[in-house]
Parts: sequence; C-alpha cells; structure tokens
Amino acid sequence: MKEKQGRGKILVFSAPSGGGKSTIIARVQERIKGLRFSISATTRLPRGNEEDGVEYFFLSKDDFEKKIAENGFVEYKNVYGNYYGTLKSFVENGVEKGFHTIFDVDVQGALTIKEQFPEAIMIFIYPPSMEVLEQRLIGRGTDSKEAIENRLAFAKSEMEKMDSYDFKIMNSDLQDAVKKVIEVLRQNGIE
Repeated sequence: MKEKQGRGKILVFSAPSGGGKSTIIARVQERIKGLRFSISATTRLPRGNEEDGVEYFFLSKDDFEKKIAENGFVEYKNVYGNYYGTLKSFVENGVEKGFHTIFDVDVQGALTIKEQFPEAIMIFIYPPSMEVLEQRLIGRGTDSKEAIENRLAFAKSEMEKMDSYDFKIMNSDLQDAVKKVIEVLRQNGIE
C-alpha cells in the first residue's frame, strides 16, 4: 500500500453484535481504497496460518505488560487470560504516513480511542429496533438462547452510549447504510 499525501484519519466503528458493522465495513473498503484495519496486539498464540503483523502482532505476556507499563497502548483488555490491545505506535505511524485506519471496537474501546485521539471520526451502526436485532442474532444460528439474551442486554447498554459518537447510522437496509457511511467519509475528506 503506497503512502498518501497528508495525515491519515482514524475511523472508529462500533455496533451491537448483529448490527451489521463488519459487513458494512467490508463493503465500504470495496468502494474506497486505501482504508486499512488497525492490527491489534495479543498474547494468545497464532491460530492456523495467522502471521505476525498481518492478523495480529503476537507478543509475549512479559512484552505486552512492559508496553502497558510504558503507556504503549491506545486501549487494551484481558479476555479469557490473554491480552488484546492497540499499539499507539501502529496508529501514530499510520496517521503520519497518511493511512486512514479503521477500528472495529466496542463502545468502551471507542471512547478510550477518542480520549487519546480527539480527531478520531466515531461512527455507530445500530439496528432499527431491538426486535430486528434479536431476529438477526437468531438468524445467524451460532448462539444459544442464553448467549443471544446476553448479547441483547449488552447491545442495549451500548446503544445508550451512541450519543458519544460523531455519526449514528441506522442499518435497516444494508445498501443504504453503506451509502451513508461513504457519505460520512467523503464529508471528512476520505475518497
């Protein structure tokens, strides 16, 4: 990927599980070239053909904790005994080189990113209703009834915080939601 002119932008996307965020981001990336995903660091071992610096930056627990102590992460958390986090150096270097970097994070991670990078463009994707969200989660066929109930409760708490975002886009129609995200990016100088 070649370097662009000027500073890159930080694009933070959040949505409740089943909100369609990953699909929307993928469709936007098909239409706007030069967007790149933020690569997280983790202490978990690589799976399958995962490569360091491609899917994740794989760090030892000691190295990860050293970077925590040095304030080297934009945000991080411990999930089931493994650390996951976003390296400040990755974000800052990308912005300096002109890359527009996409973050796909939960609300807590998004708000942490916004604290450290106030210029970040925050986009929240939300479903037209909790009933539609529930039907989408059921339609996936991947979660138990209990897991769906937990996801719905978490979604409700996340949607209560969407006013913290710069842009809120309802995903009632996938094509329309993609179009609206592209419009937001273009309004912010990303073509």
